[in-house]
Amino acid sequence: MKRASISLLSRLSRHKSQNFIPIISKYYISDLASSSSPLKPCARSHGLIVRNYPYQTNPSHKMTTLVENPLQLSSRHRKTKEKSDLEEAFESAKTSEEMLRLFKLMEASFDESELGLASLKIGLKLDQEGEDPEKILFFADRALKVLDKGDNTSRPPFLVAMCLQLMGSVNYSLKKFNDSLGYLNRANRILGSLEGEGLGRVEDIRPVMHAVQLELANVKTAMGRREEALEHHNKCLEIKELTLEDDSKELGVANRDLAEAYVAVLNFKEALPYGLKALEIHKNGLGDNSVEVAHDRRVLGVIYSGLEEHQKALEQNELSQKVLKNWGLSSELLRAEIDAANMQIALGKFEEAINTLRGIVQQTEKDSETRALVFISMAKALCSQDKFPDTKRCLEIACGILDKKETVSPAEVADAYSEISMQYETMNEFETAISLLKRTLALLEKLPQEQHLEGSVSARIGWLLLLTGKVPQAIPYLESAAERLKESFGPKHFGVGYIYNNLGAAYLELDRPQSAAQMFAVAKDIMDVSLGPHHTDSIEACQNLSKAYSTMGSYTLAIEFQQRVIGAWENHGPSAEDELREARRVLEQLKSKASATTINQLPTKALPLPLPLPHSNLSGQNSQPGISVNRKLTSSI
Repeated sequence: MKRASISLLSRLSRHKSQNFIPIISKYYISDLASSSSPLKPCARSHGLIVRNYPYQTNPSHKMTTLVENPLQLSSRHRKTKEKSDLEEAFESAKTSEEMLRLFKLMEASFDESELGLASLKIGLKLDQEGEDPEKILFFADRALKVLDKGDNTSRPPFLVAMCLQLMGSVNYSLKKFNDSLGYLNRANRILGSLEGEGLGRVEDIRPVMHAVQLELANVKTAMGRREEALEHHNKCLEIKELTLEDDSKELGVANRDLAEAYVAVLNFKEALPYGLKALEIHKNGLGDNSVEVAHDRRVLGVIYSGLEEHQKALEQNELSQKVLKNWGLSSELLRAEIDAANMQIALGKFEEAINTLRGIVQQTEKDSETRALVFISMAKALCSQDKFPDTKRCLEIACGILDKKETVSPAEVADAYSEISMQYETMNEFETAISLLKRTLALLEKLPQEQHLEGSVSARIGWLLLLTGKVPQAIPYLESAAERLKESFGPKHFGVGYIYNNLGAAYLELDRPQSAAQMFAVAKDIMDVSLGPHHTDSIEACQNLSKAYSTMGSYTLAIEFQQRVIGAWENHGPSAEDELREARRVLEQLKSKASATTINQLPTKALPLPLPLPHSNLSGQNSQPGISVNRKLTSSI
């Protein structure tokens, strides 16, 4: 995209006229007709002005030849020529070093108001080459101050949008997310207006619009606003569909990128059609042995695992491995083999998984992150067989490796610690699990783009503290998790519902039934929307709300919600006969209590998160056995 921006800008600003034109886009020459630029096209007078007088009929006697300040005219012409030569040399420059050298010379000859486009070109070139963001910011800001000066009739809006996109991109690199968002939103408005009003060439506007949408998705992801980021990912695909051929490789990649974005928020159902579309495009255009096809299949393996269709996931993984072997991509092949082992674990093929992992460990370096992941997966297989001593040995080896990688790969190590904590949790080693999660949280707090993971880890710590009876300590973690995850996934995400349910259980344990009722009501509302009112966890939230009202002595409301519980279980049919029987028994107790009779204490259930909330990339290990969520294979969308 950066290379495309440079190419587009060069095309817009290419100088072809024999007369000198100030350094500004030729594409917007009509916009500049009324500008106050001090440089105008200069006629060829060569310093000699021939004046025609009325009596010029006899040139031998009546023609006067005047030389008006010849030195001044010659100097003016020479300066104009020097500027023209500098402009042409700058346009022809291929490297950033050459552009910067020429720009330094231009600063001595041009006014600041004439250097806007040149500053923009240098900024884009430096950005393309991955230079220091502060250096890029200097030129981008300088360009914006020039090109964004004046009213709408005297500035080129498309170039302003390009400046704003670059400013947004570099501020994102500097982790100034709010500033980045401001620039990108304005660029988006300008481009939308240009396209809507037909004021520019669509083929020029759309590439920049795509870059803006992609940056908006990245910024909002970094700010934890992942649901909003999905809107921009969808817009990116729409633009690609309008600009690319149906069988374009790049269009296939765009579909895969959108699938990965949905995976990141655990929306596997929405991710599936885009993953399948990517595979279809790449198979038709590149063949079954394409690396792109292998990448598509690997993402589909993650999606099918998330949908708990583990056999389909394993099939995709095996097909992907064949291609990776053919291409000799050993590093990616190792990750795919680890994925396969996790899928085997999910299918209950524990010995087969262990044998797979033993083969992989021999191919890894002693202190590599890949080796740590192998031991984590092996621990998972051993833990599933209740071989706890062997499980702990594997986890200790993994932790020993990861401890050395905290400063190098903090996000990856945090993912791994989170997965290890789940194994200790399975073995009822809750203190060790909590300790590891706190280490995870300490790493994530230094990574603002991992806010969603920070919320997930806080939620898990709160839940474990709740389970171990440390209720007062649990509440701050749960409250923090709720706020972070609302910002990341929106207020109606099912994960937020689980946290509010657990907050309700905590408040009820502390004998604060009114606060508990508020939390349970919020949890029920969220779960009804995200999971449906007949989902078992939605029913449990409703049951807990009934309990809270009963504790408060509000029996009318308690009975009303208990009746809803009964209605929901009835929709499950014969499979929920035991639950329905218990719900009816509780209803009778509530009616008795309402009539001033004794009611037995109804236990309040704290609901664990069924999965950890999603990773920022396809990375680390998913909490659900057998699901391996791997780091994104490509770095650009």
